[in-house]
Amino acid sequence: MNTRVQSDTWIYCTILVLAFILALSVVVSIIMALMEQALPEPLIAVGLVAASGLARLLIPFHWN
Repeated sequence: MNTRVQSDTWIYCTILVLAFILALSVVVSIIMALMEQALPEPLIAVGLVAASGLARLLIPFHWN
């Protein structure tokens, strides 16, 4: 099997998982804010890690 195609598949799966985690943390944060409850710090941390991971994968990072 072509290694390029295999690695692309893993990258796409990683992007989908990170996007799902980010969306889930945003939705839970909004629900908790509407219920006037304090946001737990791990929820915020997980959302930030997912957002930074997506940014790292989706934005080309070139140093010339």
